[in-house]
Amino acid sequence: MVKVLMVCLGNICRSPLAEGIMRYRAAEKGIACEVDSAGTGNWHIGEPPHPSSQKVARLNKVDISGQRARQFCASDMAYYDRIYFMDGQNLKDARQIAGPYWDDARAALLLDALPLRTNKNVPDPYFGGWSDYVEVYNLIDEAVCHLLENDAVFETR
Repeated sequence: MVKVLMVCLGNICRSPLAEGIMRYRAAEKGIACEVDSAGTGNWHIGEPPHPSSQKVARLNKVDISGQRARQFCASDMAYYDRIYFMDGQNLKDARQIAGPYWDDARAALLLDALPLRTNKNVPDPYFGGWSDYVEVYNLIDEAVCHLLENDAVFETR
């Protein structure tokens, strides 16, 4: 079983969507996958995903309502096979949190899965409107589908 962690800043907008989408798409393909999400910040620990993240997920048949925010920790580096970050700053912050436990082989920007994409950051919709959440959902869904089709780690487990 592949263990995947999705990471953003507060763990209430992007990474909960990524967790839910990965879980949903992996199940569709019959891929055994343990998925979680975390944030590099601690502002929202214990909170559910943002209402707009929940709504856009629900409209796409993905239920993220039971998720609760948590903070990324150094031990996540050893536990998960793949850790996907929503943007470069999240990756940089997680590298600092992980310290000597950091493992480049396990970490990547989520949008690195889309080789032709020039902006490798999933935009943070937190201060945006509904269309921003829809855009983020679609970007994450595209990247997750590409990963499940092309990353060998999902074939070998």
